[in-house]
Amino acid sequence: MSETQAIRTPFVQAVLDSSGTADTSGIAWVDAARRDNLASFAATGLPEARNESWKYTSLRALSQRGFAPVDLKAARTVAVDVPVLPGVTGARMVFVDGVFRTDLSALEALPAGLTLQSLPDALAADPEPLRFALSARHRHQAADAFAHLNAALARDGVVVKVAAGAHVASPVHIVFISTQAGVAWHARAVVDVGQGAHVTLVEHHVGLSDVASLGTLFADYTLRDEAVLDLVLVQDASASATLIRRSHARVGARAVGTVHAVELGGALVRHELMAELVGEAGRFDSRGVFALKARQHVDTQMEVRHQARDTASDALWRGVADGRSRGVFRGAIVVAEGADGSDAALSNKNLLLSAQAEIDTKPELEIYADEVKAAHGATIGQLDERSLFYLRSRGIPLTQARSLLTLAFCRAALSSLPNEALREHLGDLLVAHLPTGPVDA
Repeated sequence: MSETQAIRTPFVQAVLDSSGTADTSGIAWVDAARRDNLASFAATGLPEARNESWKYTSLRALSQRGFAPVDLKAARTVAVDVPVLPGVTGARMVFVDGVFRTDLSALEALPAGLTLQSLPDALAADPEPLRFALSARHRHQAADAFAHLNAALARDGVVVKVAAGAHVASPVHIVFISTQAGVAWHARAVVDVGQGAHVTLVEHHVGLSDVASLGTLFADYTLRDEAVLDLVLVQDASASATLIRRSHARVGARAVGTVHAVELGGALVRHELMAELVGEAGRFDSRGVFALKARQHVDTQMEVRHQARDTASDALWRGVADGRSRGVFRGAIVVAEGADGSDAALSNKNLLLSAQAEIDTKPELEIYADEVKAAHGATIGQLDERSLFYLRSRGIPLTQARSLLTLAFCRAALSSLPNEALREHLGDLLVAHLPTGPVDA
């Protein structure tokens, strides 16, 4: 798509119009990176269906919408209730419409070795450690349009640093609350877990009422040698929200990254989860579940690249779709040349609870090394009629029987979450979100 064609799109035009009101950082390389990414976005526009990675997710309707910039004064003053998650009692950072709110956060008496800053504060204190994350050029392809958009317009976000050897006992809660309809917010997250350090982060998305907004969050995670990062992603955005996220992790030698993801809300949601195992004997495990209803559309793109010897990964994902919803899952495992001894596994199982629902799953496996163990598989099916009959024969109503079986199917993605209180709460959220009506004919 040419620049002229892209500018004619209402979405792109609104982005270019709003970019003129954005403030400058006062840091030359930051402002240069923002201008460069804005130019790239203007040149490519939004990706189209002929782009392979967007094959099952149409952005045609989004391209015809224009989102206004966030009202900063309202974001800084609006009264909101901060969501509480059982088992998550540590430090907290809250962002309202992408704007950091000190008054809603809990940053007093941080544990030793943990540093939490907003992006503007981190840039003001010492911008150089953030240079690579914020100025690295993304590929000039339409598939990276949202990466360009976020890099151009994100003015706030979170910077997390965990010192070498530090063990942060309580989970750190990062909350994103959307309150303004018709606006677009953009945020960045940069996380550096030092050598031998251990931390749990909970990224939590919620929306007030039925807020139709656009949010983008791009996060970079660096796990130094022997570091441990447990990342929990809870997405419960408003039913009309559009949310685009990218989580990119670089895993060092003997480091372990673990992700548990729960996708519940949103009208159009896409999450790109990428991991690079760059250090010998590094490990990356992921567990995820989406539960969709009505006309929700959730697209998960996962890619794990084994780039060093004796690395390991294990991915287990579940999907449930009801009504006229659509779920998309692409799981790719790439074992690069020289990554001998790698061990990779991917499992994706899905349930269709409605004749009008759709789930598209695409497992991919590329191996360029020797002595590798790799397995992948994907299934799409319906609830087992024999199990339903058994439960009903024991006096359990159909609605409850369906919920029990569906929840049991989903819980496989949460069973390894060590935080019991949080695990049970996420199970309750799934129960509340799962359909309760009769099976569609």
